[in-house]
Amino acid sequence: MARRSGQRLKTMPQHEPTQPREIDFGWLGGTVGLHLRLAQEVAFQAFARRANGVDGSPWRFAVLFLIDANPGLTQGDLAAAIRRNTSSLTPVLDDLCRLDYVVRERLASDRRAYTLTLTPAGKAVMAKLRASAVAHEREIDRLVGRTNRAELIRTLKRIIAGLAEGDDR
Repeated sequence: MARRSGQRLKTMPQHEPTQPREIDFGWLGGTVGLHLRLAQEVAFQAFARRANGVDGSPWRFAVLFLIDANPGLTQGDLAAAIRRNTSSLTPVLDDLCRLDYVVRERLASDRRAYTLTLTPAGKAVMAKLRASAVAHEREIDRLVGRTNRAELIRTLKRIIAGLAEGDDR
C-alpha cells in the first residue's frame, strides 16, 4: 500500500548506545597476522590524531618522505620500496600532484616512467608530518621499551623477508 505524502513515518525510541559486544576471536586471536593488522590500524589512527590538522595518513607521510629522501625516485621504484603495485600508488600520487605537493616528470630515457619531486608545499607538509611521526615513534618506544625497539624491528623485517611474494618455503 502506498504511503500518502502527508503521513509521517514512525520513529523508533532512542536507546542508550551500547558497548560493543565482546567478540570471541578463538584461534584467530592467537595469530600474529591479526595482531599485526590491529596494531597497524591503531598506530595509523594515533598518527593521524597527532598530525595537527595536516592530512595525517602515515601512507601519505611515507610517500612524501621517500620522495624527498630519494631525488629522482621513479614511481616504479617507490612502489617496489613500499611493496605496493603501481596501480594502488597512482591514486595517492594523483592526489599529491593535485594538492601541489609532488611533481611528476617523464624520464627522457624511458617515456613510460616518471620521476617524482616534492614541491615547496610538499616539503612543508612533509616537515609537519615528520614532527608528528617523531612524537608517534616516542610513544611507541614508551609502549614497547626503547631497548626492545631494535628487536621488534628485526622481527618485523624477518616476517617481511620470509613472507615476501615468491618465497614459498
